[in-house]
Parts: sequence; structure tokens; C-alpha cells
Amino acid sequence: MTDYLLHYWPIAFRGEFVRAVLAYAGASWEEPGMDEIRAQKSRAPRDQIVPHMGPPVLTDLRANASIAQMPAILFYLAERHGLFPQEPMRRALCLKAVEDANDVLYEMTRHNGNQMWTDDAWRVFRPRLDRWMGIFEETGRRFGLEAGDGFLLGTADACLADLVTATLWGTMTEKLPPLRPVLDANAPRIAGLCDRMAARPALAAQRRDSDARFGDAWCGGQIEASLRAVI
Repeated sequence: MTDYLLHYWPIAFRGEFVRAVLAYAGASWEEPGMDEIRAQKSRAPRDQIVPHMGPPVLTDLRANASIAQMPAILFYLAERHGLFPQEPMRRALCLKAVEDANDVLYEMTRHNGNQMWTDDAWRVFRPRLDRWMGIFEETGRRFGLEAGDGFLLGTADACLADLVTATLWGTMTEKLPPLRPVLDANAPRIAGLCDRMAARPALAAQRRDSDARFGDAWCGGQIEASLRAVI
């Protein structure tokens, strides 16, 4: 039996975090086609599998329950598949990594595509992107991440924070290659983490699948076109 059903657009954006966690956990999932995603999104809240404004939406087929919003989905999967550290502060820092990643996505898309990027807007924003990279780098430094070894929160195996951090910066810099030197300069530990996580067999296979299905698409639409133009 398939474990999960994931409703998400054919791009490597918020849904890619869910895919990475599912792949790392060894779970199986299916993704409906665009017609079903659009239909589900357009239904009245009372008729949706879970009330939501837009995907991602994850259905746990074994539990017959659905949840929306990327952070909530990731929290659920981390509990379900043992991806939280046991120590309370480290668990809280996993949640912080998810929320920080969600903020970065929000800012990179100019508030979910509310405005398009211009050269002036990108020039003003660039120091803020450097700072976000520095925030992840300093978090890693304080909690045991060294260049070349270890994981973000010092656990014996990858935790949710590692998966989220590597998916955020690894996917972004793979789909938008001019940003990789920026990451190397501002967050070398995080760049190393991205490379090590990407080499793990389950995550490497998942990335190959996403690349084959979505090509270079990251956040999609006009906002991605404007982002590529300024970069």
C-alpha cells in the first residue's frame, strides 16, 4: 500500500521539502495530476480533503487523514518518522529551521509573487539574502556543524533541520546556479551539508526524479522569470 498522497505543483519549491523528507524516511507516495490539484484547490473549504488555500497538501493514506501548510506537514512527518532530536532545545531548533526556510522562500518570491523582481529591488535585497545564509551558517556552527563532517544539530543521523536546510539551499542553488558562489562565500558549512545530504542515495534518487519531471523549475511562473532576469 502507498503511504502518502502529495498534492503539489510540478516544481521543486515548497513541495520539494515534503518529497525530500518522504524519500529520506523511506516512505512511498503518489502525486495527483494538475487537474486534480487545481480541482482540490478550487473547492469550497467544506468540500476539500483539508481546508487550504493552496498546496502542498499531504494525505496519510494509512491514517486516512490530511494536512496542509508546509511547516505543519514537515512537523507531522518528523514525528511520524523519528526525525526530531530528543533534547527539547534541539527539537525547537528543528522547528526554527523550518520556519526560517519558509521565511526565505517568502522573501525570495517577493511575498509569494505579490510583486515581480526588478534590478533595484534585487540590489536592495541581496544583503538580506547574505544575512539569511549567515543565520543558517551560524546556527550550524553553534550546534556542531563543521566543514566536512557532522550534521546541523549534532545528531547521529540526519534530523528534520538537516533535511530542510539542505533542501532549501541545495535546491535553490542548483536551480539558480549563480547563487551557489554566494552560498559558498557566506555559508561554507551549509554548502558542505547540502553536498553531503545530496549524495545520500535516497535523496540523490529523489532529486533525479524531480529533475526529470520538473527540469529547472524552482518557484515557477512570472516570479521565477523575474528572479532569473535579475540574477
